[in-house]
Amino acid sequence: MLDINWDDVIAVIQSVAPELAFIVIALVAAIVASVVLHGKKKRGEKVPAPATALTWVGALVVVAASVNAMLLGPLNSVVTMATAEKHELSQASIDQTNQLAVDIENEGITLLKNDDATLPLTPGNVNVFGWASTNPIYGGTGSGSLSDAYETTSLLDGLHDAGFSTNDELTSFYTSYATERGKISVTAADWTLPEPPASTYSDELIQDAKDFSDTAIVVIGRVGGEGLDLPTDMGAEGLTYNNNSSDYADFEAGQHYLELDRTERDMLDLVCANFDNVVVVYNGANAFEMGFVNDYPQIKSVVWAPHPGQAGFESLSSVLSGAVNPSGKTSDTFLYDLTASPSWNNFGDFPYDNVEEFQIESARGMRSPRFVNYAEGIYVGYRYWETAADEGVVDYDASVQYPFGYGLSYTTFTQEMGPASYADGTVSFDVTVTNTGSVAGKDVVEVYSNPPYTDGGIEKASANLVDFEKTKLLEPGESQTITVSFDDDLLASYDYQNAKAYVLEAGDYVISINSNSHDVIDEQVVNVPETVTYNTDDNTHNGDLVAATNQFDDVAGDVTYLSRAGHFANYDEATAAPTNYSMPDDVKATYYNNGNYDPTQFDNPDDAMPTTGASNGVRLSDLRGVDYDDPQWDQLLDQLTFDEMDTLIANGGYQNAAVGSIGKIRLSDVDGPAALKDNFTGVSSIGLPSNVSLACTWNKDLALRYGEAIGDMAHDMYVTGWYAPSINLHRSAFGGRNFEYFSEDPTLTGTLAAQQVLGAKEKGVYAFTKHFALNEQETQRNGQLCTWANEQAIRELYLRPFEIVVKAAPDGEAIMGSFNYIGNTYASAKPELNQNVLRGEWGFTGMVETDYFSGTNYGYQNADQVIRGGTDIMLASTETTNHVTDHSATSVIQMRRAAHNILYTAVNSWRYADGDPSAVMPTWEIVMICCDVALAAVLAFVSVRAVRKGAKA
Repeated sequence: MLDINWDDVIAVIQSVAPELAFIVIALVAAIVASVVLHGKKKRGEKVPAPATALTWVGALVVVAASVNAMLLGPLNSVVTMATAEKHELSQASIDQTNQLAVDIENEGITLLKNDDATLPLTPGNVNVFGWASTNPIYGGTGSGSLSDAYETTSLLDGLHDAGFSTNDELTSFYTSYATERGKISVTAADWTLPEPPASTYSDELIQDAKDFSDTAIVVIGRVGGEGLDLPTDMGAEGLTYNNNSSDYADFEAGQHYLELDRTERDMLDLVCANFDNVVVVYNGANAFEMGFVNDYPQIKSVVWAPHPGQAGFESLSSVLSGAVNPSGKTSDTFLYDLTASPSWNNFGDFPYDNVEEFQIESARGMRSPRFVNYAEGIYVGYRYWETAADEGVVDYDASVQYPFGYGLSYTTFTQEMGPASYADGTVSFDVTVTNTGSVAGKDVVEVYSNPPYTDGGIEKASANLVDFEKTKLLEPGESQTITVSFDDDLLASYDYQNAKAYVLEAGDYVISINSNSHDVIDEQVVNVPETVTYNTDDNTHNGDLVAATNQFDDVAGDVTYLSRAGHFANYDEATAAPTNYSMPDDVKATYYNNGNYDPTQFDNPDDAMPTTGASNGVRLSDLRGVDYDDPQWDQLLDQLTFDEMDTLIANGGYQNAAVGSIGKIRLSDVDGPAALKDNFTGVSSIGLPSNVSLACTWNKDLALRYGEAIGDMAHDMYVTGWYAPSINLHRSAFGGRNFEYFSEDPTLTGTLAAQQVLGAKEKGVYAFTKHFALNEQETQRNGQLCTWANEQAIRELYLRPFEIVVKAAPDGEAIMGSFNYIGNTYASAKPELNQNVLRGEWGFTGMVETDYFSGTNYGYQNADQVIRGGTDIMLASTETTNHVTDHSATSVIQMRRAAHNILYTAVNSWRYADGDPSAVMPTWEIVMICCDVALAAVLAFVSVRAVRKGAKA
């Protein structure tokens, strides 16, 4: 269940303000009238006997009418969802999902270091240090948080279940110090990291620990969540953090959240001074500065345990004991110094200084445009570090501690690459993986390409993940041959400056199998004899319906982008922090928010008004399985009235609305990404491990099972739509929602997410793949954040995961937009994105929804602009600016298109699998009608009695 969202509260109050005003006026008027009448009576003046009673009858009529208006109007959706019948999970779903959580975390836990084969440990006594051991992190916060309705396996529980005995004296020491970490919500955060100072560990406590076991496990935890990015400066003004000691600060000014604090380091000093066998467990989803493990020879092993969900900590103990052989691989690059990332200076809050005309006063204060520059271009994560190493401009070993795709095992493997063939546009070869060690285990085949690069030509990274596959569990000596096959389209680059198309340049492409992004196992050369430019409709890129060409020239902005040319000669200039905070005049000329957008300015007088309100007798259920372009859809759409289309479009928050005239029932869409959470009834599903955990498995089958489990739980809960998966990239390690995104890599992200979507689709559940697009930071995400990026980076990195998902499941699915602007246009109102690319190039047929809709609070969301930008439905649960106001033919054409997309997605969900589902009047409406009837009877009785009494007088 989400914490209270004050945007919701404010929006609800705003939506019912007129009705509340009527109630106040009626009651005040009745009170004033009663006082006046009473005064007249005291002065002996004649007052009609029924006057006071009838005054209050009239006031109560106004109150009742206003309450009815609120319930039937702006509060309709909220009350309907809050009072809906609760459907709980079956025990079968609970058991199945808990087992899946363990299976995912078994393969997601990543072994980063294991000197002297310290792991696995023999179950027995073990000391567990670190306050986070008693309060570990199961998942992120915000919409990705987990329900407390189900049993959760703690880190210590997992150890006990595996046969370990932990030091209760240490546990009591930590729980006596603190029982909760600082609270992090969508709008505010306490970043405090409770950890007892080293000076508070008594000599007796340490001696008892040494007597208890000669092995120490140290747990370090970091949490993140929706709404706020992780702090890049722990000394920043306004940041909430309570030091663990009055003698020193945990963090000095300029230090960030993803490094050890002083108290943690002091604790490590203490542990390593007393124990020779130390295992560090990092429990967090964001890449962390782990260089400290090299400072202590006593730290023999390091394990990364990303958010495990509610049952996944069983896996940590299994990995530590050797019951499970770790097979996880890092989903991000771990740097010694995160501030060395090319995105470091261009991540955060950058307010424009000349945009007074676009400022909007809202219930949450003045809203004013911001910007962020994706100045590093395509050089994100390992793409930069591998390329920069090849160009000789970085000391790789001094910069990168754990490469992307890195992970150790308790066994050893060999991988042999067979001869590569290149024919008819397809690259193919076999890889034989053999377990050469002594215990069973799994390995990952990682396939990378290194394309030919011309200095000053199209930007190209020297390492690009092309494909991957995980083996089955291989017994010692056992082999498995995996066939790798991919189209040469995947080797192409997007040339946004010259060809304005995808281009596969002639030359030698080095195709390698790697143990990680840096270490090559074997490689072969594939020669492309002639340059291929994918710029005609009979020669499109990667199955596009039409040739992809520039759609985002306006999004490049006035930004210097990082280039490989001259050995990254422009690195300092390109990656520097912004110095110009002024919005250019040409950008201002087409910048719109709720303060200046007028839909009538964009009406086309030549548009013909579509038919509405026809009586064709078509029911929505008649169109299940009917092609999107079938003429029957026109017959159904002709039946809809303006108000019915508006109802569908405006009321998409955690549902899509009912339209009784065509048999469209209300469907339930709920939050994700690691669970299903009905924020109104309070019913939630089991929380699975985070997408970072799933990404570290590199296992497509587990991702498919993930989606299938979501689908099964959705049936139990009567849910049809899942607000997930979240597939933005880890552009920065400090992204607040990195836990619910997968990786820094688009191929790993998109491939696994596509399996999730397909798994849910098998069960008739549509997934809202999100956030479309370029929503890589939480800071000012809904503050009119103008995101500037070049088209090559947009297409090759940030749109690529969405492309993979859409092309895997193009039909009857859903997409959720993002809060930010792309260039100077709100993402959900940008037709180049939502129409030209998504539908025109990729062939998507389904509905596109905004992210949470609060137009009056954010200052820029309005339904009129959004539907013209290719988005169909507003994620609004109450009335703000979510209703279409323009009744022109241009507007109705877009409403009809949006209604088509919503209805097409809805009817192909599982709720319509058996024909017309029954529609039930909400319980609250029945109660309201009964109350209205009873109140009417009482007021009539009082009125009649008062009149009769007056007549007798």
